[in-house]
Amino acid sequence: MLRTLLTLAAAYLAAIGLALLLVPAQFGIGAVPDDASPELIALLRLLGGPFLGIAVLNWMARRAEPASIANTVVLANLIGFGVVALNDVWGVLSGDARDLAAVFLVVHLAFTAAFAVARARSRPTPRPANPA
Repeated sequence: MLRTLLTLAAAYLAAIGLALLLVPAQFGIGAVPDDASPELIALLRLLGGPFLGIAVLNWMARRAEPASIANTVVLANLIGFGVVALNDVWGVLSGDARDLAAVFLVVHLAFTAAFAVARARSRPTPRPANPA
């Protein structure tokens, strides 16, 4: 399950990163004005880089053997998707987000839940103490 989750997250984040780099104004439709400044477009493109980096990290970690590497990547994704999902919830409930935010909210909540489950499953179960 973890391998599939990391693969899906890698593909999703790569798509977002490429969209921010290659077509930032079109990706930001409803949030980016038609007459966006070159500085705003440059900022959006700048954000594409970290998305691509995290996509590669997920892609490479999908086959990681040491549990500590996989657990670290799972925790990082859980925090990242969780914060983005909270931001989506805030934007949708306040009405300040673009209409498309509701779709992203569902996607981000799904990834957050999946990484939370993966994190819970990856944690070792405590062993009962041996009575002396």
